[in-house]
Amino acid sequence: MKLIFKQRFMTWRDSYDIFDEAGNTVYTVNSEMSWTQLAHVRGANGGYLASVKRKAWTWRPTFEIYVGPDYVGQIRRAGPVFTPHYEIDYRGWQADGDFMGFDYTITDAAGNLIAVVSKELFQWTDTYVIDVQDPDDSLYALLLVLSIDLEKACNK
Repeated sequence: MKLIFKQRFMTWRDSYDIFDEAGNTVYTVNSEMSWTQLAHVRGANGGYLASVKRKAWTWRPTFEIYVGPDYVGQIRRAGPVFTPHYEIDYRGWQADGDFMGFDYTITDAAGNLIAVVSKELFQWTDTYVIDVQDPDDSLYALLLVLSIDLEKACNK
């Protein structure tokens, strides 16, 4: 299953539409103005599904993940500066990026491929393609990509 994660052009706050391969909206993401970065994921029908919230006062960027009202874990930037690596404590996943931080591979604890994420260059807005092996993992892969995008937005 492929998801296309595309930031809207010219919005006051970050807002994203996430499409499937056929161009149907699968998720919508809206950020809130708050002390820390906070984004909510909604389904195609507008119902709340999940949130990503950056923890304040951490040495390395860390994001708390909520699915529904439940805290499920966190995503933390780790590793060297030039090769982005993210630890994901709620599924035993990890994500490793390339030198430029445009492409990522998400694997499980056994090294099995969960998803491949690539950033499309030369677009008007930030656009990522998330190629997820199992559709049941799509929301969790999206939450990781959203965390990476929030971190990059903070560092601009």
